[in-house]
Amino acid sequence: MDASSLPAGWQCWHEERDGRVILAYRPDVFDSKAFPAPCLPTIYVTSGTPRRRPGSSTTGTWQVTLFLEPEIEAVNERYEDRAAAIDGAIDHAERFAAGEIDYRSLYQVPREAYFDRLDELVGESG
Repeated sequence: MDASSLPAGWQCWHEERDGRVILAYRPDVFDSKAFPAPCLPTIYVTSGTPRRRPGSSTTGTWQVTLFLEPEIEAVNERYEDRAAAIDGAIDHAERFAAGEIDYRSLYQVPREAYFDRLDELVGESG
């Protein structure tokens, strides 16, 4: 994956030989001090499921999943091939960084103080 194609704030956290990619948003601030580390927004590009165990089988399609926390999925889409999935991941990363993904509606328990800080980080005014 070409890291220069990623929007500001996103970086390639990990890339595997089988093509799986993990992107992370602003790991410099999701450090347990400024923002909770478990809330690090991540995008998984996988053949199969992002929660698969090492050695498990893959599928013919590719999946892009944006996690806001380990149990909070903001996006989950399938693509026919890896190239399309990478393009989809970059699109979702751009949308997230621009504040176009409504993360507030995904939480059952409102976390207003955290959301306000996250709004500032992604350039939203609330």
